[in-house]
Formats: sequence, structure tokens, C-alpha cells
Amino acid sequence: MIKTKKEIEKMRVAGRLASEVLEMITPYVVPGISTGELDKICHDYIQDTQKAIPANVGYKGYEKTICSSLNQVICHGIPSYERILKNGDILNIDVTVKKDGWHGDTSKMFLIGKSQPHNERLVRVAQECLYRAIDVVKPGTYLGDIGSAIQTHAESNHYSVVEDYCGHGIGEVYHEDPQVLHYGRTETGLEIQEGMCFTIEPMVNLGKKETKTLRDGWTVETKDGKNSAQWEHTLLVTKRGCEVLTKRKEENL
Repeated sequence: MIKTKKEIEKMRVAGRLASEVLEMITPYVVPGISTGELDKICHDYIQDTQKAIPANVGYKGYEKTICSSLNQVICHGIPSYERILKNGDILNIDVTVKKDGWHGDTSKMFLIGKSQPHNERLVRVAQECLYRAIDVVKPGTYLGDIGSAIQTHAESNHYSVVEDYCGHGIGEVYHEDPQVLHYGRTETGLEIQEGMCFTIEPMVNLGKKETKTLRDGWTVETKDGKNSAQWEHTLLVTKRGCEVLTKRKEENL
């Protein structure tokens, strides 16, 4: 669970590559493109330009490079050439890059074309939840502090937090301990230590927190059909706080 200096350097590389995929794909995320096309662009960029591995391909039978979760889809949406983006959609693109055996995992929300104020607000508050959680990460705090920061901010804005899915430890293994819940009480759960690497990836719903999984076995939607937003970063716990390994150039973290 605690990474060595050499391992941390490899995590930095994988994290940077994952963030660069999201930076690269951003100009393509416009009305009229399919999520299948976005997936192919990401796949080819990781494989041909980054000389890395799209970690999702083949993971537990998943066949695509990205998860593309549209509107009421919370997570694990499967890209398709038939799913065309249109004005007013909100989309999460989640990507994991594997380089030299190590993983970087991140996701970003996109407002497609002309967006509606209620969607803009949901997306903004979900990102604020992630940033507030990042702010509490340092040695000696607890995983419950992360969950509490997210839940408090989401619920104070009259949204709900998905409880069925969580963040996770990451390294040579894509998903490892600890589980990082996005709800909870302060000063509970595992104590955070320097050298830990894990993701924080809050899923915030416009309506209720309940989820349903579609017949494809992957796509998770809100049970009430209302929109959901998610942002994700991979973090390294440092001596005094944390380093965001998947930080994009547009972010001031």
C-alpha cells in the first residue's frame, strides 16, 4: 500500500499520461461526434503516441479504452458509434493508462455545446466535492474525512452522493486497497499515511443516490433517471499533504 521512491516515479509518469489523454481529447468532445469515435481516438493516442497500454481493454471482459458516461449514466458507460453527442448533454470520460506496469486513473466532465444552468451547477459542485476532498488529504487524517468533505458539500447543495461505488488504491494493481468511500464521518476509517496512492472519484446525483445496472453488466445509471456528474484524480500522499498525479494543465491545484 505504501509506495517506494522508485514506484512513486513510475506512478508520476502513468498519472501524467492519463491526464494528457483527457487534455488531448477535449477539442474533439463536441456535438455530432460519437462516443465510439472518442474511444478510438483515445485508444490510438495511448497506444501509438504514448507507447502505453489502455488499462481498461480486457479488464474483467471490458472491451473499450474509455468509459463514457452520458447524462443519467453514473459510471462505466460503454462507448458506441451509435451514441452521438448532442447539445445540452453532459459526459464523463474516464481513462486509465498503464505504463511500465503502473496505472494512472482519471476522469473529467464535459458540457456538450450549449449547456443548461442546472447541468453546469451539478458539474461544478461535483468538481468542488473532489477538490474539497483533496484538500483534506495529508498524513494523520482519515479516509472518513474524505467521505465527509464530499458528502457535506454535495448535500449542502441539495445533491446526493452515490454510495455503491468508490475510489480505490492504485499502483501495479489497477484496483487495490484501500476503498475510498465518498461519504462518511470524520476521524473514521483508515488513517492516511505518506506514500499511499489512491483515487478519489465522487459521483454526485441531481436526484436520489440509488443506482441501477443495465443488462450489459457495466452501465450504471441513476434509478430516478436524473443526471449524474463525476470527476476523478489519482493522488500521492506526501509529507505535508498530497500530490495530484493526474492534474491537468487547466487546473490550479
